Amino acid sequence: MSALRFGVREVSIQGFRSAVSVRFAPGPVCALVGGPSVGKSNVLAAVWMLLQRGLPAPTVGDLAAAPHGPARISATLSDGDEVWLEADGVGSASEGGPSVPVLYLPASLRSSRLVGEPLAPSAATERALAHLALGQSPSSAAPAAALVAWLERLCSETQGGLVLLIEEPELFLRPQAQRYLYRLLRRFAGNGNQVLYSTHEPAFLNVGRLGEIALVEHRPDAGTVVIHPEALPAEESFRAVSELDAERAELFLARAALLVEGRTEKLTLPFVFRALGHDVDREGVTIVDCGGKPNIPLFIRICEAARVPCVAIHDRDAPRGREPARSERILNAQIAELAGRSRTFELAPDFEAVAGLRGHRHKPAHAFERFSRIARRDVPRELTAAVGKTLALARAGSPSS
Repeated sequence: MSALRFGVREVSIQGFRSAVSVRFAPGPVCALVGGPSVGKSNVLAAVWMLLQRGLPAPTVGDLAAAPHGPARISATLSDGDEVWLEADGVGSASEGGPSVPVLYLPASLRSSRLVGEPLAPSAATERALAHLALGQSPSSAAPAAALVAWLERLCSETQGGLVLLIEEPELFLRPQAQRYLYRLLRRFAGNGNQVLYSTHEPAFLNVGRLGEIALVEHRPDAGTVVIHPEALPAEESFRAVSELDAERAELFLARAALLVEGRTEKLTLPFVFRALGHDVDREGVTIVDCGGKPNIPLFIRICEAARVPCVAIHDRDAPRGREPARSERILNAQIAELAGRSRTFELAPDFEAVAGLRGHRHKPAHAFERFSRIARRDVPRELTAAVGKTLALARAGSPSS
């Protein structure tokens, strides 16, 4: 994605709802990612109120996070100008700076009208709205389909100069349509627009583009906080793009990630959780098939950037009592250093031996047959320990735990 040509470059939100003091720097595409009730919607609403002229002033309820002072929302635009809004919560508000065309699609209206009201007239918003189906729809899916068709039209016209704010673009769309809409949003931004959206859907996240992701957290002492993960080095970004799909991008939405070498382990571990009395999905744990042990360090770095605690399980690739080859020793040491030794579990000599699987042919099928019926007493102790550590991290909810 090219550098920001239009839109807001830096945003400051002070005293608005849960955003006591928030600063972040969205690019042409910015995905707000976080758990429920952390303030993603409040951030989008604040940007809308800032840019959309003619809205009712924020009420005292909007200032609940900072009752002793006014709310102030401001942004530096791509050309260096500033736009700002101040409100005292009792009907008085002042605003300044150039007008910025903006369109807001809140989740609460996505089954009917799609667009937040009222809309101050502007040429850009009027052109955009001309192609968007409004009014009551016979089904919840109809507005979602209208959104896809609308973006197709705007992309074909190469319209620029609009800030588009969307809550949960995935609503009412099939997985295939979600992936297509994500590509349309990127094309739309590439035409000189800006897109900010909140999401709980991996199809709208790309681990290889960490710069487009803003992590939203809620802290008891600070309210809503927005954090930009540190971008990966160029060579690792390429590897991440080539290795990561929507299934692996789910780690952004996890309480903890369990990193494994391949398909066999990914297939097996949910049964291990179940045998130990836990449901991996209920615990918010994502088991990530890293596509081989050499990729585990990359995924550890991604988890660290995304502030998702992780545990790594990998083959030692040498029998107990014998040293691995030099290349394996180096890789094993790198994984332990990156993840931490307490979060790294080496299986000696490999997963098949620990799991009691004979031979290396048809491993996924043999693993499924053995572990789909495994009892707690038969779970290998190494896997029990790895699951226990992962659960502790997920339940603590902190990467530092």
